[in-house]
Amino acid sequence: MADPVPESSGTDPSGASAPEEKRPQKPGHQEKRLMRSAARLGAVQALYQMEMTGVGWRSAQLEFEAHRLGRVVDEAEYRMPDLGLFRELLRGVVERQGELDRSIDSVLAKDWPIARIDPILRAVFRAAAYELTARADVPARAAIVEYVDVARAFFDQGEESRFANGVLDGLARLLRPGEF
Repeated sequence: MADPVPESSGTDPSGASAPEEKRPQKPGHQEKRLMRSAARLGAVQALYQMEMTGVGWRSAQLEFEAHRLGRVVDEAEYRMPDLGLFRELLRGVVERQGELDRSIDSVLAKDWPIARIDPILRAVFRAAAYELTARADVPARAAIVEYVDVARAFFDQGEESRFANGVLDGLARLLRPGEF
């Protein structure tokens, strides 16, 4: 009598290959990082849209989740974000906008308050300020890099990206002085 073939060998008793089961893969470290980056980008886009249209955060969240995040829009493919972070950023920025704006204003030039900043950069600064105040699990330097990358997505390598880097560095030093 022949020994039975173990089930994990990928063959059936006749020696033929058995089809492999497809199990959903948990995202690895790199994929989780990319999902968080996509959440930040999506949140900045939604915050910008909210400011331009006056729509509330909940409506913006639902629209982005239904029609943009993880989809192809205008020939651009949007990665699926970390939805928890996306939602937290939207809600948190709206709930704490006054406090966040005061922090941002304190690192801007006196004659250039947040109201004079480009609306996309305002959204970048607000999301970053929220994350720096509410997410101690994200190192300040990592937050700076992430949000400068978001600014670059809109402004490429222009002056706006360098400006964003300077403001975010000042903001991080203000909000997280122990990390510098």
